[in-house]
Amino acid sequence: MYKITIIAGARPNFMKIAPIIHAIENAKQKGEALEYRLVHTGQHYDKNMSGSFFEQLSIPEPHINLECSGGTQAEQTAAILVSFEKELMTNPADLVLVVGDVTSTMACALVAQKLHTKVAHVEAGIRSDDWTMPEEINRLVTDSITNYYFTTSELANQNLLKSGAEDNQIFYVGNTMIDTLLKHRPNFKAPEVYGQLGLKPKSYIVMTLHRPANVDEEGQLKAMIEEIVGNTKDLPLIFPVHPRTAKILERLKVSHPRLHMVAPLSYLEFNYLVENAKAVITDSGGITEETSVMNVPCMTLRDNTERPETITLGTNELVGTNPQAIKPYLEKLFNGEWKDYKTIPLWDGKTAERIVAHILNFAKK
Repeated sequence: MYKITIIAGARPNFMKIAPIIHAIENAKQKGEALEYRLVHTGQHYDKNMSGSFFEQLSIPEPHINLECSGGTQAEQTAAILVSFEKELMTNPADLVLVVGDVTSTMACALVAQKLHTKVAHVEAGIRSDDWTMPEEINRLVTDSITNYYFTTSELANQNLLKSGAEDNQIFYVGNTMIDTLLKHRPNFKAPEVYGQLGLKPKSYIVMTLHRPANVDEEGQLKAMIEEIVGNTKDLPLIFPVHPRTAKILERLKVSHPRLHMVAPLSYLEFNYLVENAKAVITDSGGITEETSVMNVPCMTLRDNTERPETITLGTNELVGTNPQAIKPYLEKLFNGEWKDYKTIPLWDGKTAERIVAHILNFAKK
């Protein structure tokens, strides 16, 4: 029996591992000798991570929650190292599978290697080259001690080869986040705000801002929102906002009749809003992937991206963090000059199947 421990530390991680777990279950039904244990490090406390979240997205409940939330980066890393070491010693595995770029990814990879357990990294090789981002440090450390790299793009493969990974360790499989998106797209449902505001398809804009560089610099945040409000004609702006950001906006007295700040939404509701939006303005990496596949114009308020394929083949544009840069992109949108999605190779809903096929090969070695 080949035993896999799967790590998730935050809500997006669960969306990335869900299809892998389904593919493992399918392989087991066909008689393959695979077993998995799902470990939630508890890195991000999220009140929306209820039973309904797991049920809605057909995600199994974790076997254990290590409850390592809160604290500084160092404190959280230390807590995960200590807790996961005990977990892996109690429940040994042949493979520890980590996803994305959260602190749990890096910490659990470290523990696994010190206990002589092989590590597979899903979404390996992506790079922003911005070392001020904690995620970039997590990616670099994880990829430096990984045995098997599952990648989302050809560029990620090149990044890994440049950093010393061997060709036979790299498996270009696609994007499991898109597996989840395509599977659940028929189940998207309108959030309450859609009916309350009488929204109509392609007649509003969705905003999400969460990166410290954008939301903690108060003058910057205010200038960005004023620029967006000033250049979006008469369209409603729907802004699902984190409570911490909401407090900053309240203090700044940021308000406008077209700016609707709403509580964070569930996956199915948020993506309904995105799919029907005229455009999305964001500083999130994952949303740029989803908007591309759904062919929704996307503007990223960052100076770099670790997902350049969303720009070259997708619907995303890197606007930067200068508020003055926003207006020309909005003009392009309203002039009907936005580019269309051109299909990103292997982002086809079958990534998890490919990953599990490779894992079965590892098991035979």
